[in-house]
Amino acid sequence: MNSQHLIKLLDVARQKNMIDQDSEWSNGSETYLREIRLELDEVQEELDSDRNCYLEDELGDVFWDYLNLLLALEQEGKISLSRVFERALVKYSERIDGIQQGSFWSEVKRQQKQRLAEEQAVEKNKAELL
Repeated sequence: MNSQHLIKLLDVARQKNMIDQDSEWSNGSETYLREIRLELDEVQEELDSDRNCYLEDELGDVFWDYLNLLLALEQEGKISLSRVFERALVKYSERIDGIQQGSFWSEVKRQQKQRLAEEQAVEKNKAELL
């Protein structure tokens, strides 16, 4: 895989996000959530049909809609795109490291969920103080 393709695709998605700002077609993140669901059905159809080039195309559509969902959510002030990627990297690196050190995926996952709950509690307390 060429990581430059990911960077270029994200740049194209950012351009699309700018276009969506002036479009009546897009309803922000809801549009892309709906599209992801539809595309996943198309992925399943292609898995069943054994047409690999179509499958790759449909998987690209899922990924495209996911990137656009992230950008729309960031535009709506609900997430930080860089934090989503950072969290995913930490999350799955910890899980793989845990497995390599003899832990179970489920145990690492439980610990991570506990840490998220603690982080959410701190955020909630901060919000209540404002």
